[in-house]
Amino acid sequence: MHLGKMTLISMAALLAACSNGTDASTTKLDSTVVEAITDVASKVEVRGADLSGLPSGTYKSEQGHAYVAFQYWHQQYSRPIIRWGTTDATVVFDTENPENSTLTVTLPTKDIDTGVAAWDKHIKAADFFDVENYPEVTFVSTDIVQIKDGYGTLTGNLTIKDVTKPFTLTGTVNKVGKHFRSGVDMFGISATGTLSRSEFGVDTYAPSADEIEITVEVEFQKAE
Repeated sequence: MHLGKMTLISMAALLAACSNGTDASTTKLDSTVVEAITDVASKVEVRGADLSGLPSGTYKSEQGHAYVAFQYWHQQYSRPIIRWGTTDATVVFDTENPENSTLTVTLPTKDIDTGVAAWDKHIKAADFFDVENYPEVTFVSTDIVQIKDGYGTLTGNLTIKDVTKPFTLTGTVNKVGKHFRSGVDMFGISATGTLSRSEFGVDTYAPSADEIEITVEVEFQKAE
């Protein structure tokens, strides 16, 4: 959404520069012009795929195209990306009232994949996810806003190490269609969210790397 607004403002600046016969790279817009452009940008609607053609029913994540990953700053030197090797997600979709749809997600902690064997072992130990005592991370939706436009927010209860707190994802429905081979109804989503790991009992070395960015890329197929 922010990208679309910034693009609109940049285009308006370019047009204003060209109309005045000046170099767009050195043009400074009058404050009233900036305010007018910003006002227009704030009214731009962001939409994803049209959900009206997606039949009601239960949709399961397709494991070959289901990615839940998280990223953090490692002492400000780099931003490692860690993903789950398994994502078990279910959407119960309501065509007539999309905002009444639900999402449940289960992520087995044993399937966390850092790409580094030693880090895999440490992150699954008691210092972090404590896989032996807490085998799953779960998410259950409680509120969906504006999803009828294919773009919106989804809030639910996220549970990590038996600590449950509200968590919000902002996402887009990328495409609604049918699988090219099986003909099964399907859709795909992209979503992001941010949390503080220390609030969920994963607090080793905190406040360093406490803010975690979540990225979700999942394709769902209608269950038979």
